[in-house]
Amino acid sequence: MLYSMTGFGRAEATINGRQVVVEIKSLNGKQFDASTKLPPILRSYELDIRNILNNMLMRGTLDVTIAIRQEGASKPMTVNTGLAVFYYQSMQQIADQLGLPQENMLSTLMRMPEVVAPEQDLLAEAEWLEIKKVLETAANSLMQHRAHEGEALNKDLNKRIQNIENLLQDILPMEAQRTEKVRAKLLQNMNDMVGKENYDKNRFEQEMIYYIERTDITEEKTRLKQHCKYFHESIAKDEASKGKILGFILQEIGREINTLGSKANHAEMQQVVIHMKDELEKAKEQVLNIL
Repeated sequence: MLYSMTGFGRAEATINGRQVVVEIKSLNGKQFDASTKLPPILRSYELDIRNILNNMLMRGTLDVTIAIRQEGASKPMTVNTGLAVFYYQSMQQIADQLGLPQENMLSTLMRMPEVVAPEQDLLAEAEWLEIKKVLETAANSLMQHRAHEGEALNKDLNKRIQNIENLLQDILPMEAQRTEKVRAKLLQNMNDMVGKENYDKNRFEQEMIYYIERTDITEEKTRLKQHCKYFHESIAKDEASKGKILGFILQEIGREINTLGSKANHAEMQQVVIHMKDELEKAKEQVLNIL
């Protein structure tokens, strides 16, 4: 199965009165790179979260958001009584010295810094394990999205490589035509320059053999066929992450196509090579999206 590198996954659950929502968005990336937005209660688990996502999602640029909201009543608040008494005594001394009224001092105290603060929220290990399950569910959802997009990529890539193989078959009948055409052209040039009887025909045949050997594309055709076959086999393997290996194979295919073009010396063959390069570039663009 082929997986795209882009996708989106979401999961939510209610855990001990808390609503937990996990959203993960994935884009193309050479390595694993996660940007996390976590509530303070999960800061101590950030490394665990990254390890889980790295193992499950492998590659890509990830945007991870985990939101935890308290359901029902508001979060309990605590009053720092000692700090409030300190503030009260200081405020009373100032009021006495300046002769100011002391009404509504309680409402003023309650607004002083850190007198009233949210109760320290701690996450129990059992709750973290439940949140971990929600995270894994979101990651699995993203992988399903990746697999769905991967089906379209699979079809397109196989089509591009098949097109290159078909174009290679179009070159085969041109090889004999190319040799005869070059032979006829060289003979015509020799006849025009020195005359039909004034050159060594044996030497001419030797030069033709040298030319044929120098422009022979048998090895390139064989290697190109093998690389294309290897590409089809690799894309069909039951591995989750294979974008890099497919990219390497395309590089090898590109080398053989370039060598075919440099040896072509035949207008129609060069046109076919151009079409091969076009299919190859389209395949390379698609491989960048593969996990």
